[in-house]
Amino acid sequence: MVTTGAILRGERERYLEFNEEEHPLSLQLGGDDPVALAECAKIAEDWGYDEVNLNVGCPSDRVKSGAFGACLMAQPEKVALAVSTMMKATSLPVTVKHRIGIDDLDRYEDMKRFVTIVADAGCPRFSVHARKAWLSGLSPKENRTIPPLRYEDVYRLKEELGHLQIEINGGIVTLDEAELHLGKVDAVMIGRAAYDNPWILSEADARFFQGENPVTQRHHAIEGYMPYVEQYCREGGRLHTLTRHLHHLFHGVRGSRSWKRHLGEVCSKPDATPQSLLDGLKHVLGGDGITP
Repeated sequence: MVTTGAILRGERERYLEFNEEEHPLSLQLGGDDPVALAECAKIAEDWGYDEVNLNVGCPSDRVKSGAFGACLMAQPEKVALAVSTMMKATSLPVTVKHRIGIDDLDRYEDMKRFVTIVADAGCPRFSVHARKAWLSGLSPKENRTIPPLRYEDVYRLKEELGHLQIEINGGIVTLDEAELHLGKVDAVMIGRAAYDNPWILSEADARFFQGENPVTQRHHAIEGYMPYVEQYCREGGRLHTLTRHLHHLFHGVRGSRSWKRHLGEVCSKPDATPQSLLDGLKHVLGGDGITP
């Protein structure tokens, strides 16, 4: 999520720059001012994004104090106005990510009312985190795990509002689970699990998109990553910016601890080079079917 203020008054390139290989790419905005959101939506289109998503799900105190994020679920008319204003400013799809409820406004009927009002403003797609959010008393981390999952409410939303695209999110950690959910909704969002064990997505292309899986072994993913890494470092970027997200690639593989230590101790140095990343593979050779 990037706030409208960061885009309009901050280092725009820092927040919006991306590599062409990342498409299709959505920009998730945080804000509650329809004019500012519309301006940012137009900027997203000019920068080459494929979608703009409005965050109505983040429960952090910082977001709450700014009058946006999950607290906006109590103001569906305000969200609807924001969506309609954004849609007038851009030809990109405008979508919304939200919770099933907040605090005591957590009945299924409350969520359906929110979605119906926002959908009437033109929003065709809703990504639903199947937990409510407590705006006080729980940290953002606790809000990702403590409120119970209510998948049935999301299924019911799709059943009763079948003309909308409904995506489910929350607690989904395997492709088997994703496949079960796809029998009830249009799409599945995998968040923390994809970060904690990114290799779970390695079979997604063949399983869900009738394509070929791009890599069959984890070290091939690193080798395929290298042209991107080399270009990034040539342009002045630090290796650590890219490797800090790779710690869990070899989750469950012999040598994974040494791999993580190498990334933390070697690849994080200011003078680390792309070769430093390749050197880290020696710690997992022999594991995961890799041979020296």
